[in-house]
Amino acid sequence: MKTQSFLFLIAVLGGAAGCGNKATAAAAPAPAAKVPPGEVWLTPTQTQDAKIQISDVAEEDVDDTILTSGTVTLDDMRTGHVYSPVTGRVQEIRARLGQRVKKGDALALIESPDIGNAVADLHKAQADLIAASHDLKRKKELFEEKAGSGAELEAAQDTYRRAKAEVERAQERDALLRVGNADAVTQTFSLVAPVDGEILMRNINPGIQVQGQYSGGASNELYTIGELDHVWVIGDLYEMDFARVHVGAPAQVTVVAYPGKVFKGTVDWVSGSLDPSTRTAKVRCNFDNPDKFLRPMMYATVQVSVDQKKAVAIPRNSILRLGDQKIVFIEVGEGDGLVKYKRVPVEVDEGESSQWLEVKHGLEKGQKIVVSGAILLAANLE
Repeated sequence: MKTQSFLFLIAVLGGAAGCGNKATAAAAPAPAAKVPPGEVWLTPTQTQDAKIQISDVAEEDVDDTILTSGTVTLDDMRTGHVYSPVTGRVQEIRARLGQRVKKGDALALIESPDIGNAVADLHKAQADLIAASHDLKRKKELFEEKAGSGAELEAAQDTYRRAKAEVERAQERDALLRVGNADAVTQTFSLVAPVDGEILMRNINPGIQVQGQYSGGASNELYTIGELDHVWVIGDLYEMDFARVHVGAPAQVTVVAYPGKVFKGTVDWVSGSLDPSTRTAKVRCNFDNPDKFLRPMMYATVQVSVDQKKAVAIPRNSILRLGDQKIVFIEVGEGDGLVKYKRVPVEVDEGESSQWLEVKHGLEKGQKIVVSGAILLAANLE
């Protein structure tokens, strides 16, 4: 009887132990899901720390880009180059560098003997014309009375025509000088601004001698007046790209003075001929310059967009290379508190030079692509 009771106790204890093992197994957590090959799963915190940015695959403006060098210049249609029409001594400076002037404002006063000479020449020419007119009248009366020869009449007519032409020449010169407010009494000439704008260059000082444009010598530019809120950039276009660039094409430039800053404009003129020595044509681009960052004679890197079209495209910086394969990462969903990313091989047109690359194969419009942080995802691939 004791033996049977002992065996029963062992059986009960063994059953209890078996039940305990089953309870322990039921309480243990399930093993974590295995990450499929080519995928990376991250928590929202890890995604934020990795600074991963997502963008929808969509149609973009895809274009090729022609890269060339250029120089910033003033808009010639809004620029005035001021020379002195008279030779003389600078008496007074009335406009200084950086000053804004209106068309017709006085820039400088020049004391010049050309003013007195011009007035004297006009008066002499008018007197000669009067004398020639009187002489012609007398010779004509003598010829009609048969008291003078035809040769004398013809000579008087020629003298009259020369005197009249000389008066016209003197009047034109006098009118030209009076545009600059010449004063015949003080013999001073006032240089005036031909356009509205800012004084960008001044090559004149009180007391110096200046050479007049109409005096037969070499005349120097005394003032440059222009506007910097709108400038041109002149670039060189190689013969192979000549047919691809058209008026109205988008253009952008960068300059050394402002690294990372991009100025946007448009092509407004393409030269109709090539330089025989460089085999390049000039291309001119218009740029608004409200902050006056672009200054005349700055060297610039010019990019002209050509062959524009709409196509499904992705940013150039979203592409990664694994061996000879080009890949991107797309977001495929969320689950169990994890964000899931998948590696996808793609085929893109890398012949284009824009920031957008046309997708030939591998992606569809609307998919969510990783545009920043893809390198960190690639490092976590198994």
